Amino acid sequence: MADYPEAARPLAELAPTRDYFVGIDSDGCAFDSMEIKHKECFIPNTIKYWGLQPVSKYAREAAEFVNLYSKWRGINRWPALVMVFDLLRERPEVQARGVSPPEAPRLREFIADDGYPKSNDGLRAYRAEHPDPELDIAWGWTTGVNATVSEIVHGVPPFPHVRESLELIAGRADAIVVSATPVEALTREWEEHDIARYVRVIAGQEMGKKALHLELATKGRYEPSRVLMIGDAPGDRKAARANNALFYPINPGHEEASWERFYREAFDRFISGDYGGEYEASLVEEFEALLPEVPPWK
Repeated sequence: MADYPEAARPLAELAPTRDYFVGIDSDGCAFDSMEIKHKECFIPNTIKYWGLQPVSKYAREAAEFVNLYSKWRGINRWPALVMVFDLLRERPEVQARGVSPPEAPRLREFIADDGYPKSNDGLRAYRAEHPDPELDIAWGWTTGVNATVSEIVHGVPPFPHVRESLELIAGRADAIVVSATPVEALTREWEEHDIARYVRVIAGQEMGKKALHLELATKGRYEPSRVLMIGDAPGDRKAARANNALFYPINPGHEEASWERFYREAFDRFISGDYGGEYEASLVEEFEALLPEVPPWK
């Protein structure tokens, strides 16, 4: 089994109680929280901490594209932030205003260093070993984002048919949350809406990447054809494929219809062994068509 952070021990020690396993992403998948988190929490802090006030309009467009409306939807906050800087740097409108978005060399080094998890704990440890003013700003930004999320994101319910789907899953499969969000925020949201009881572990960024969550919880314990990942981003599909698992997409902008289809049709196909192959491929094709690679302004 792969090396894993100590925080991930609950996944590594998870004992099967069913023959089937389902991993479920949280933000933008189970909860309609991606829009409010990025538009009201991430983006204002990005403009504030990284000096993007003169080009706030374009910073917002770039951040929304990367984090919500592109094939990079749902990626870790650090590579997403650097991608926003890079998209801004290319825009003639930004150049015309004489604004130079951060080059972020220290952040890029942190992202490239596999010895540190891409979490707040990882940045804290990296910053202690590599002190730099840029990393001080990065710390202010990431803790500022988390504080704003804690302050603002409340009362956002699961999408319709999520609760019914979780009840359905719990009757036939072991289930866990598989997310890149901090565990504290995940636990608060799942407990606030009384759906934490349907999952056995709430796995967040402190426990490693999503692919590791699935590997630790399922490898050698479930047949890959009996492991399903539910997610709203290409990273969720990638995590599933890394473990030879199946993937069910929650289509951005069509989440309610996706969950209703899961509840009424897809889960039964999964349990009956009729999910993989042509049916799954048609869903993934539909999903990928919604997430472009090229920004609309290009």
